[in-house]
Amino acid sequence: MLRFTAADGREWEVVAGRESWGAIVAIFIPVGDDQALRQTHLSAASYEEANAELGALGQEALQALLDRAIPKTMD
Repeated sequence: MLRFTAADGREWEVVAGRESWGAIVAIFIPVGDDQALRQTHLSAASYEEANAELGALGQEALQALLDRAIPKTMD
C-alpha cells in the first residue's frame, strides 16, 4: 500500500485491486476523510505487475492516476 499527498493536500492510500471480470485497477482510499473510494484501470496484466507498477510511480504519476479515477461503486 502506498500513501501520497494529492495536489489539493489530501492524503490517499493506493492499492492494486481486481474487478470481478479480472481487470486490474488502482484503488484510491482517502486517509482520514469521508470521501468515497476512487479507482482507475491499470494496464498491468497481473496483480503482482500492478503492485510493481504502482510502487515505481512518483507523485506526479500518482496524481495523474487519481485525476482520471472515478468513484468506486460497491456493487
